[in-house]
Amino acid sequence: MRFLAVLCVSCLLVGTQAQSSASFRRANAGNGRCQYSFTVDSPTEASCPSSGSSPEMEALKSRLGLLEALVARLVGGEAVSESSAGSRSQSGLQDAYNQVMGEKAQIQREKQRLEKQVQDLQQRMEELRQEAERLRSRPCTQKPPPRVSEIDSSFKPGSGPALSHLVSRPGNTQGDTSSLRDPAWHSSSGYQELTAVVTEVSAPNLEGPADISGCGDLVWVDQPEMHRKADSIAGKYGVWMQDPEAKEPYGPEMVWRIDAVGSEVRQLFGYENMDQLSRGFPTKVLLLPESVESTGATMYRGSLYYQRRLSRTLLRYDLLSESIAARRDLPHAGFHGQFPYSWGGYTDIDLAIDENGLWAIYSTNKVKGAIVLSQLDPHNLEVKGTWETKIRKTSVANAFMICGKLYTVASYILPNTTINYMYDTATSQGKTISVPFKNRYRYNSMVDYNPGQRKLQAWDNYYIVSYKVRLGKQL
Repeated sequence: MRFLAVLCVSCLLVGTQAQSSASFRRANAGNGRCQYSFTVDSPTEASCPSSGSSPEMEALKSRLGLLEALVARLVGGEAVSESSAGSRSQSGLQDAYNQVMGEKAQIQREKQRLEKQVQDLQQRMEELRQEAERLRSRPCTQKPPPRVSEIDSSFKPGSGPALSHLVSRPGNTQGDTSSLRDPAWHSSSGYQELTAVVTEVSAPNLEGPADISGCGDLVWVDQPEMHRKADSIAGKYGVWMQDPEAKEPYGPEMVWRIDAVGSEVRQLFGYENMDQLSRGFPTKVLLLPESVESTGATMYRGSLYYQRRLSRTLLRYDLLSESIAARRDLPHAGFHGQFPYSWGGYTDIDLAIDENGLWAIYSTNKVKGAIVLSQLDPHNLEVKGTWETKIRKTSVANAFMICGKLYTVASYILPNTTINYMYDTATSQGKTISVPFKNRYRYNSMVDYNPGQRKLQAWDNYYIVSYKVRLGKQL
């Protein structure tokens, strides 16, 4: 026993001194005795074989392994979960940031578009203001008519198209194309405006007698009644008409309108009545086969009569068939700025109607710019009679016919002007008159007479207006 005790103590001492290189183990020997063993590190494992480890140690190792695996899994799961959550959070923030930046860019583009629209509107307003100031302040100077030869060499009897029943479908251009250029007259193709020195003549405010059914001299013109303002610059100048002898499918209440600004004026707008014109709702839009020159068109007996652009050719456009029904050159007539009214606009040929029928108001080289009147056959446009007056066409702002008499307007811009001249085709005599007339909007580019309603119809600086008139008793 002492030996065993000494051995145990020695082993303990050795184990204490060599904790890092030896281990002591005590176990039950199974025969009523204790078994003591210790292990010491050996340079090689083969020099000191050992028996299998005890069950308790194996169980402990297994538990430790399971515990280590569980801890590792828990620690790894949290890291993975946190990493995944962080990744999802970062991705969501990135998406939100991208969306906000996209919306910001869209708002910026919309802001730039609106700013451009504002700038365009401001520029347009400034242009309109400058034009108004220019028209109010610039001095009026009369432009003399161009020097042209006394004889119009471009007109040759019999050289034009057929004289009656000529029909042209839309898109076809018939007739003598030589009328597109007159060798005696050359001008630019741009839109033309002229000014004239017109002295306003004061006159008494004649109200005249009550309306009568017969014809007589014009004695009174009412204040203008405004029906509609044009929507765009294309409507600064124009012509509007009502047919006093309308034919089916259109009635006398139908209103027709042409905006005359532009080099290719071809649209004819139709309105059911004056109320629809005021509302701006056309019921018919026709595309004319050939362009219109200026504001001299008129409507009569189911047809539109107008001057073809860049020519002295007159056209009759039938509303029912929507085609050209007749065409004819107006002999020797100036065109495209040779003898316009004082406001310009290539108003060389002005077609008009009255109680006596269809008329052309124009001038020629022969009369050196004086107004010439020709009565036309409304079917084939043949000239039935011609009268020469003593008043220059470029010195008046506009003209119209009533009961076979020509009347001229002195100014297109003065708010209070006069109808200053009358020529009677029945007596071939002209005289100076003074009937007050108002240009309310100060740029009157068209004045025509409607014998069916006994009114003047005018286009005054974007505004469509009409005037009631009164005629004196016929002597």
